[in-house]
Amino acid sequence: MTTIGKLRGLTRLADDDGHFTMVALDQRPPLIAAIAKAKGIAQDEVSFADMLAAKRMLVQALAADASSMLLDPNFAVPAALDILPARTGLIVTLEEHRFVDTPGGRFSRSIDNWTVEKIRRIGGDAVKVLAWYRPDASPEVLEHQKDYVRTVGAECRRHDIPFVLELLVYPFPDSADHTTDYVESPDKRAELVIESVREFAKPEYGVDLYKLETPLPGSQLPDYSDTPESKAAAAEFETVGSICRTAGIPWVLLSGGVTPDQFGRVLTYAYAAGAQGFLAGRTIWLDAIQSAFPDEAKVLSMLKADGKQRLARLTELTLERAKPWRFPEQDRASFRREGAFAAAYA
Repeated sequence: MTTIGKLRGLTRLADDDGHFTMVALDQRPPLIAAIAKAKGIAQDEVSFADMLAAKRMLVQALAADASSMLLDPNFAVPAALDILPARTGLIVTLEEHRFVDTPGGRFSRSIDNWTVEKIRRIGGDAVKVLAWYRPDASPEVLEHQKDYVRTVGAECRRHDIPFVLELLVYPFPDSADHTTDYVESPDKRAELVIESVREFAKPEYGVDLYKLETPLPGSQLPDYSDTPESKAAAAEFETVGSICRTAGIPWVLLSGGVTPDQFGRVLTYAYAAGAQGFLAGRTIWLDAIQSAFPDEAKVLSMLKADGKQRLARLTELTLERAKPWRFPEQDRASFRREGAFAAAYA
């Protein structure tokens, strides 16, 4: 049974109707690349001040229209926590973006000096971890990744804060299209995504909300229809949805850098399978940063004209097609005397 603290946290992440219309601003390498492109400099020349400025612009422009925002503690939190609206939920990243890439797979770890307890102490409504995962990685990698997620889940239980788990398939170093960029893996297969979801749906990991990639390449999905191709794609999404329903874990979709139109198709399939929202980043704001940064006026103008409209269209689609998440009705009859709830809440 999900605890009161976790349920209250999930409520904070959703809008008043129970839909998760969330914006991700914890990106580090993708934002560095966008800033470098905009300024015409090498990525290693992007400064700390550049990152702070870009993150603040994004919060300033988009936060009021998001049910919650995902911020990282190294850049986004110090840049813009003071201007995050009171009603906008706060998800905070735990994992370090500098993963260890080995022939057998990727090892995830937490940001130095950063913990679940600290996220709770700064007022975070949820903890997010990206775990690079593919079921065909080496036994050593699989055990490490499982232990890492299990440990974070235990800490989230201890501090009674929701655990948002993001899973991403990635290419092995010896694959023809290997990349360490945060892009959809060129050798991703539906079974890799599905079996990853199945593993971490087990209660031992303590996941409260899934942030998932599409089981099929987002750029290649057909329009949602009655064609055999569309039905085959829908079946893969339904398998993901069935796992989440059985486990009682709500799920949302990440954008993975696809175009807004492509992401709209992804969401259409996902909502038919029971997803309850999105946690999207680059598909909403990337163009403004890589086209106009560091000109604050131009970035904000582009976000107002384009980014906010993209977010509004995704939100409209979500309200139209996604089933909302609801705080479970409480059994008030079980508390028959003053102090009973306080005593029962361990």
